[in-house]
Amino acid sequence: MRDLIVFTERRLILVDKQGMTGKKTSYKSLPYRSISRFTVETSGHFDLDAELKIWISSGVEPAETLQFKRDKNVIQIQQALAEAVLK
Repeated sequence: MRDLIVFTERRLILVDKQGMTGKKTSYKSLPYRSISRFTVETSGHFDLDAELKIWISSGVEPAETLQFKRDKNVIQIQQALAEAVLK
């Protein structure tokens, strides 16, 4: 597993390993208080990836779009995100 999602007390941290070797790493920190909404799209017959989109404050476009290979993973992450944002 190359990418990582970390739930802390106050923020969501997204770690994205990039490139073939994974030497380049991107870190994104999203405070829960700034997350205004998020959506979950589960996989279908032809589209096998599930997707989670996160919007910050009054942004028109999602601040982050995450793709998952299995629906089960995106549902668990969505539940954890909902609990963290609603606290």
